[in-house]
Amino acid sequence: MRRTVTPELLDSDSGTPAEVTASLADLNFINRWFGGIATLCAMIEKIADKTAQKSFTLLDVGAGTGTVAVQAAQRLARKNIELRPVILDRAMTHLTKGLHDRAPAFVADALHLPFAAGSFDLVACSTFAHHLEPRQLVEFVDRALEVARIAVLVNDLRRNAVHLALVYLGFPLFRSRITRHDGPVSVRRSYTTEEMLEMLRRTRAARVQAENYYLDRVGAIAWKKK
Repeated sequence: MRRTVTPELLDSDSGTPAEVTASLADLNFINRWFGGIATLCAMIEKIADKTAQKSFTLLDVGAGTGTVAVQAAQRLARKNIELRPVILDRAMTHLTKGLHDRAPAFVADALHLPFAAGSFDLVACSTFAHHLEPRQLVEFVDRALEVARIAVLVNDLRRNAVHLALVYLGFPLFRSRITRHDGPVSVRRSYTTEEMLEMLRRTRAARVQAENYYLDRVGAIAWKKK
């Protein structure tokens, strides 16, 4: 299945305020039940096991409403892992509809992160990487590696025909026409696990790893050089 790029409506808030709000709610539902939050938690648990560290600061880039990072922190707390998220998105309209009162929030461009080197233990992006072209994704991860002390986590959709079919089957669950447009577009824009690994190997990471997760997601970790 060839990767194709079509603009997503939510990227430019192309809809009424009610439609945008409904689409953000759809994304929160998808992340909660179809692997977005679970994938981030699983990757952080791997890092906790590898580093023997039980407390992390995390910058969530392209965070939307911030639900993924905030709810991941709640789930990880049950496993005695402390996660202190900071959320960042280019659109204030997305952050103001979310959980930013439970985490510090910033409006900024993902390719120009406004933080000093080593500001966070982890930098993550969830369901965001497919918005970037390969060159941009390498650029983002390299910049994120500067801001991170330990690793950069990429949690995204995985492109294949079965995933695309599942999105169409899920249409009755979506409240917004924006989601019904953007869902298939997102799958077609996303990367395979092999493509993700190939791109991350072009970054300045010390080493990279990627695994497939529940409901056609890829979780990749770019470890920082010590």
